[in-house]
Amino acid sequence: MAVLILGLVLFLGVHSVRIFANDWRSRQLTRLGEKGWKGLYSVTSIIGFVLIIWGFGLARQHPVLLYTPPLWLRHVNGLFTLIAFILVVAAYVPGNHFKSRLGHPMLAGVKTWAFGHLLATGMLHDVVLFGAFLLWAGIDFVSARRRDRLAGVTYPAGSIRGDVIVVIVAVIAWAAFAFWLHGWLIGVKPMG
Repeated sequence: MAVLILGLVLFLGVHSVRIFANDWRSRQLTRLGEKGWKGLYSVTSIIGFVLIIWGFGLARQHPVLLYTPPLWLRHVNGLFTLIAFILVVAAYVPGNHFKSRLGHPMLAGVKTWAFGHLLATGMLHDVVLFGAFLLWAGIDFVSARRRDRLAGVTYPAGSIRGDVIVVIVAVIAWAAFAFWLHGWLIGVKPMG
């Protein structure tokens, strides 16, 4: 569990600098330059992500049951995950209503993904992983929206065309992940 927690601290910590230490971040950008800062940020993120994967695998070998969710919550999680895929894709497709209304659909997608997984799983390692991501995404979403309001940021209006592209891409990606990649990469077949 320690490796998982260390990975979460590194990965989510570096992704939280703008929330908790934005002035320090600005000073580092000035000191290191944009490429230097992005390099340090990327290396720390990758190390944290690798530790999360490794630590989660280690923690799964020593499961501690906290609660037993009913089986039907797996199907509910499938729906939450589909919504999460739509929101994450919306962060990258220009001109969609999801981004124009939410501003930060990726963070909303991470919250949705984490919440759905907390409903469907009950092991300690699951609660640590998904709970940490849910907490981080919630705090970051509120912080980012506050920064947007203070800076007067407005997002371009969405279009039906943008929405259709988001939904089609997200459904295809979700289906590939849910029916094939999740089992192959994570070892759990949520739809099988």
